[in-house]
Amino acid sequence: MVPASDIPPPEVPFATAPPAGRGWLLRLVIAFAFAQGAVSMARPAVSYRALSMGADERAIGVITAVYALLPLFAAVPLGRRTDQGRCAPLLVAGVVLISAGCALSGTAGSLAALGAWSGLMGLGHLCFVIGAQSIVARRSAPAEQDRNFGHFTIGASLGQLAGPVAAGLLVSGQGDGMARTSALALLASAVAAAVAFTSLWRIESRTSPGPAGSPAPSAERPKVPVRRILRTRGVPAGIFISLAVLSATDILTAYLPVIGEQRGIAPATIGLLLSLRAAATIACRLVMPPMLRLLGRTVLLTVTCALGGVLCAGIALPVPVWGLALMLGALGFCLGVGQPLSMTTVVRAAPDEARSTALALRLTGNRLGQVAAPASAGLVAGVAGTAAPFVMLGALLLAAAGLGLRRPDGGTSGRRRSPLDGNRLPNRFFARRT
Repeated sequence: MVPASDIPPPEVPFATAPPAGRGWLLRLVIAFAFAQGAVSMARPAVSYRALSMGADERAIGVITAVYALLPLFAAVPLGRRTDQGRCAPLLVAGVVLISAGCALSGTAGSLAALGAWSGLMGLGHLCFVIGAQSIVARRSAPAEQDRNFGHFTIGASLGQLAGPVAAGLLVSGQGDGMARTSALALLASAVAAAVAFTSLWRIESRTSPGPAGSPAPSAERPKVPVRRILRTRGVPAGIFISLAVLSATDILTAYLPVIGEQRGIAPATIGLLLSLRAAATIACRLVMPPMLRLLGRTVLLTVTCALGGVLCAGIALPVPVWGLALMLGALGFCLGVGQPLSMTTVVRAAPDEARSTALALRLTGNRLGQVAAPASAGLVAGVAGTAAPFVMLGALLLAAAGLGLRRPDGGTSGRRRSPLDGNRLPNRFFARRT
């Protein structure tokens, strides 16, 4: 009989091993805040710079679309590359491309060049987000994924809150004056992106293991077909929920100023309302862990998407400013749930060896939404008025709530729990009360 002391301890999968602190997550949130803030500052500055060059609405639409369209072709290859190797190089490449795209946009001398550098900025943002999401998926134990993805997305919310405000403070004037101030804003956004470098140290070790419960990445492992990933129960639902929530955020930002103009609400007030929405999203992600413990992932995702849909449709009503503020605060809180929980849904549903690819497919869906949703909103607004896009968004979020309510039957293998289940409400909720 072999003495117990001679028996080697069982090998513990990476995802279930005790975490070695969360300093890496804090540094990742800080880096994401600067990278997202740079992009959120640069995108309106690009539009102002295009206007100073004599661009019309169609040209600005094309430049805006290039930002979202170019990454569509790179998302899946980048996800596959991350599945086979380390994630941190994508973070560095993303920061470099964002900073370069912002700086070159500030010096662009033609609309074509401005569009090209805007696309470079979009590609950099895609690189950073794929790398960052993959790191969170790899370094988080299953029980920590919802919390860590929620805290990770706080970085995006902080950037979305600060970036447009900074752009508004820097951009001013008309004609040559706007050309100069928009170029200044773009150069400042390049500097902001470069600051993200200071937080990228030791986010991922050079010997980092692969995704949770899987061996270290290897270029020799077979690639999981995209069709198989998309047919995995839970992945399409996560992609659609993410698309719906992001579309609601984008269209709200684009069309609330139009609603304000029609109702006589000052632009400064509209800016405060949009900032209130972003602040409520940050607050939601800070308190997400206790909400998940109380309700579970399925109930929380379904309720927030459904309530968000009702609130989006309610914006079309002629409510006073204080009522609009209450609605936008509640809406921002509801929209704060969808993005991090859709990441967890996709990560848990996807095959272990294709998690980065699945996250890349989710980002591809986001980019498609960023192209298709504004176009659809424009068509709807042209036919039925500027309040109609909010009703369309309400229907989209209600459809996402329906998908969130569906419980997959176990995914592609018997060992995997439902990716949308989380904490099951009936047993856990009532067990503490009996």
